[in-house]
Amino acid sequence: MTTAAAILFTAIIGLLAIFQLALAAGAPLGRFAFGGQHDGALPRHLRIASALTVPVYAFMAITVLDNAGLTDLLGDGFERIALWVIIAFLALNTVPNAISRSRAERFTMTPTLVVLTACALIVALTS
Repeated sequence: MTTAAAILFTAIIGLLAIFQLALAAGAPLGRFAFGGQHDGALPRHLRIASALTVPVYAFMAITVLDNAGLTDLLGDGFERIALWVIIAFLALNTVPNAISRSRAERFTMTPTLVVLTACALIVALTS
């Protein structure tokens, strides 16, 4: 179960990284991010923010994979703490997505964050 949860987490976070790169490149998907305030392409400062999330997502994936025993890139003590910080971060970010004014963001990102949080929690509790 741990391996499956880690792989699902990594696949979803990878898709989110592609989505963020598309936003950073100017794709007209703003309604799915940052509160959905921009229906088309994001303004420059939010495009930069989208680009900056990609390394964060990579770190999250590495942390989950390390905790599941599928990689060994981080220190053992650090990876456990980092995983719990990631779980808290994901869970807390579910709230603003769930109450977003953007219907598109609410109905795509909220369930995505719930699944990511659940996968990370499974890895934390079973590894």
